[in-house]
This record gives sequence, C-alpha cells and structure tokens, in this order.
Amino acid sequence: MNNLIKISLLTCFAIGMLSCQKSKTDSTEKNDQEAASSQMQQNQTPESKKKVWIDADVAVGMERYGREGYSDVDDGYAILQLFKAENISIKGMSAVFGNTRIDDAFRLSQKMSTEFAPYDIPVYKGAGKAMNLDSIQTNDAVEALAKQLKKEPLHILAIGPATNIATLVLLYPELKSQIKEVVLVAGRRSPTAYFEIGKPTVRHAPDLNFDLDNNAFRILLENEIPVVLCPFEISNKVWITQDDLEALSGGSPGAQWMAEKSQPWINQWKAMGEEGFNPFDVLASHYLMAPEDIVKEELKAHLEIHPNDMKLKASGHHFKNYLLCNTSEGAPITYCYDVSEDYHQKLMQSLLK
Repeated sequence: MNNLIKISLLTCFAIGMLSCQKSKTDSTEKNDQEAASSQMQQNQTPESKKKVWIDADVAVGMERYGREGYSDVDDGYAILQLFKAENISIKGMSAVFGNTRIDDAFRLSQKMSTEFAPYDIPVYKGAGKAMNLDSIQTNDAVEALAKQLKKEPLHILAIGPATNIATLVLLYPELKSQIKEVVLVAGRRSPTAYFEIGKPTVRHAPDLNFDLDNNAFRILLENEIPVVLCPFEISNKVWITQDDLEALSGGSPGAQWMAEKSQPWINQWKAMGEEGFNPFDVLASHYLMAPEDIVKEELKAHLEIHPNDMKLKASGHHFKNYLLCNTSEGAPITYCYDVSEDYHQKLMQSLLK
C-alpha cells in the first residue's frame, strides 16, 4: 500500500513539473510573439520609415491629345501603392509633363493626394516640357523639392521624364548628396531590345520617359546620382487583368477609382490581343516599398545613338538616343529585371490594403 502511495505522489509530482514547464514554454512563446509585434511596430515609427518624394506624370483616365485612345494609368497604381505602404512616408509630390500635359498631371496629382492619401501630402507643379540646356528654368516643384532636401535626405520616385530632378541637380548641386536614390522607369540592354506589345501583330512601344527628355537622364548619370532603373524588361513580366480590376472595384475608394479609370486602358490592350496590361510604374514603387520582391543586378548605363525603333518601317533615315545598360561602360546603376514568384499576389495585396 505504501508503495502505491509513493507511486501516486511521484506521478502527481511529475505531472506538476510537466505542467509548469509547459506554462513556462507558453509564456516564453507569448513573450517572443509580443516582442516581435513590438519590434514590427517600432520598425514602422515615423523616424524609421523610408522618406520618399514622388515625381509623376499622372494621366489616369485621360484621353490622349492629338490621337485616339486613352493615356497610361500606371502612375496611379504606383502612387496608390505608396499611399498604402506602412513603411513609406511621402514628403511631397510633384507633377511633370509626359503621358499628358502638365496641367492635367498636376490636377490629377492633387486629386489623388486630396481624396486618397492617408495623410497630408503637398503637391507642386513642375516642368511642362523637356529641359533647354541653354535656358534652365526653375519651377514650384524644383523649389519645393530643394527645400525638403535641405531638411532631410530623400528617396525619389521619378516615374515620368526626369526633367524636374535633373533641373534640381543643375540649380542646386550642393544637394546631390541628399538624394539617396532616384528610381526611374527607363532603359534597356541593347538598341534592339524592343518594347513589344500586342498579339499577333506586334507593336513597338517607346521608352517614353527617356525619349521625352534625354538630357535629364544624362545629367543624373553624369552627376553620379544613385540611379535605379525599372525598364520594360521587368514590367512586361507583370500583368493587371480584368479579374484584378474587379477585385480592385471592391476595395478602398482609391482602388475603386483606379479600377474604373483603368477600364478604357485595358480595353485598348485587349484590342491589341493582350489579356491585360503591364503596370509599368508600379515596379518602381514596389522597389521602394519591398526591394526583396524585385530581382536586380548592378550594371552601367550610357547613351548611344541608333536607328529609331519607332520608325523602322518609315521612309528616310531616323535615329534617336537609347539609354543602354550593360557591364561595359557608363555610370553605375541598379538594373531591375525580374520579380519574385509570388509577386502578383503581393502586388494585389498592397493595392487592396
């Protein structure tokens, strides 16, 4: 009988010890989870967020001037994504000519900031045409960006012609060191790496941001500004489909607006035989928000003159500048060329937050 009592007491003691150990383990795991959560919150404090300036030629919903059809909508996706990014703090926005006229780009930038931004973001009007090296003119956007750079270093998302940024570099060379990087949508590996869109009839698309102001890109490269390029090579691997627009139409007011205004744009791509469209500029914003989702390499960039890829079948002789990226010569740049396997899912999640 005594042995049975001893065994019972030992069993109870063992069970108590195991229960105590489990409680300690559960408590430790809970503490670890709370610490991780606290660390995430600390990582998203205003001081630790990436400080960004957006320079864009917003044309969402705009009909083209001088020809039929609608203008690109991808600037809107890039801006909306950064509005929703918890690790990004937007210090200002500036408008530039490009996909549409400067007055339209400025008005649409104001609309997005006023109606969809989660906090106050000032908007400034920038260049309405390519820079004239013989007569460099400042503007409200350049002056506002200079004022902000005097306060703090900035990452710059320049998803139109680089005119405003290059003008700042020329007029305020002392502020170059305050530019952490400029992320641009332009470039290619060779002059015959054509931007092809459409099935079965293939059309060539321009390297529009670069083509509209070659000198602006040259100035950034020659002044050793840290440059990141998100070219057609990466953007044509990402698609927004009709199903994606339907998903966005059930999201926030900004997402709903983008879905509605993107319908004429996706219809144009469908008329060319595609099932959706490439959201070019969102690859640049995604690089700033989550660079781990972007596949990139370090290359060199320079300008070369070759036959104009937009006029290969036209009579006469036509040439233009190309922004070429390889390992041979030029200014060092970061060249983005692919995305992670789960990129599309992450992109949609970032827009539907």
